[in-house]
Amino acid sequence: MQRTPDAKAALTPAERAFWQQKFNQVDGSPLQMAGFRGKPLVLNFWATWCPPCLAELPLLNAFYAENVSKSWQVLGLAVDQVAPVKRFLAHSPLVFPVAMAGFEGTDLSRSLGNVSGGLPFTVVFGSAGDVRHRKIGQLTPQDLAAWRQAELS
Repeated sequence: MQRTPDAKAALTPAERAFWQQKFNQVDGSPLQMAGFRGKPLVLNFWATWCPPCLAELPLLNAFYAENVSKSWQVLGLAVDQVAPVKRFLAHSPLVFPVAMAGFEGTDLSRSLGNVSGGLPFTVVFGSAGDVRHRKIGQLTPQDLAAWRQAELS
């Protein structure tokens, strides 16, 4: 069943809570999750100390660059501390936004279906704000292609 954008009441408590969250970007400026609502969003939980996380970031960067004009959004939530994330981004800049979830990000990822609390963890929200897809572990180009295709159907 596909939800319509006005199906706000159909969201789970965890989905509703996510859209009310606010995180600081690496530069300290606030980023409201509500601003991402209305378009598909690939939300990626990652950390600088997680090798598979770092390996998939270029793939997410390319996906964002190729699909931002098609209304796709990507957000990286770092389950980490600001200093190592700043160092990483200085050497490997990303074109999509990155915000700091801190170590509390593990609890947020669990509320969105990450049973083990492991990283990397990716959630795809549909334009109605509902979780459409989840993946624990490193993304593949096939994952992103399948999710993009599913949103077109």
